[in-house]
Amino acid sequence: MQWPENRTGLTGSTFYEQAAAMQWAARDSLVVQAALSGNLPPFLRKFVPVRVSLTDSLSGKMIKAVFYVAPDYLSIGSGDDWARVCITPYAAQRIADSLNCFLPTRKMVDDIYQAATLKLRPVPLFAYRDSTPSMWQHHLIIEGQRKGKKGLIAGIKKDVVISGKISRDKKPDRVAIYGWHQPGGRVIQPLYTGHIYWWVDYSQGIRLVYRRINVDGRWMDYTEVLKNPRLSRLLCDEKDCDFLRYPVHP
Repeated sequence: MQWPENRTGLTGSTFYEQAAAMQWAARDSLVVQAALSGNLPPFLRKFVPVRVSLTDSLSGKMIKAVFYVAPDYLSIGSGDDWARVCITPYAAQRIADSLNCFLPTRKMVDDIYQAATLKLRPVPLFAYRDSTPSMWQHHLIIEGQRKGKKGLIAGIKKDVVISGKISRDKKPDRVAIYGWHQPGGRVIQPLYTGHIYWWVDYSQGIRLVYRRINVDGRWMDYTEVLKNPRLSRLLCDEKDCDFLRYPVHP
């Protein structure tokens, strides 16, 4: 993967100082600019393997695959001063495209949770949910839970996901969210497309997944896997797995 060099030095705390009064569009623009300028903490660049498998219904053989995910949700800043950020799926898609990544499916979110070495209990907030200060507060709460522990983390956010429900929803411009696993694996947020794409609150996170999937030793683009009737179940558990990406931010 080709990651941009950090060219601006924007830290996580400085980002939230600048974004404190911003609404979603301005916040999106600031995150995209920062991410495309390389303002991503070094640990976020070290993707982690998640292993999945299925039994081929035709041959009866086991098919094994590995996909690679960022160890945490999209964050802005340096190794010493960084913070998780919340953005629309359109902005997230632009960042993912620039890094040869994609957004996970519902099944992949579950698989990531099972593979996580650090599973933290969700912490809901109940006021000013879509405000930038609430996003900063939630990041600090998670860091208080994490206590410096490292490894693949899960359970702390609802994921923005790709889902066949989006293209089949009667309302346009939807975002699909899923997850926020509680201890034991039960999710607070079932797969949901009730929000328009620009609704973003503190609980939503962006998990980047490297777009190349290793299937039985062969590298395939995730779109090839999802379009293949025999292989799509490695990554997707929905009836329809044909929504592959969001449009980029206007």
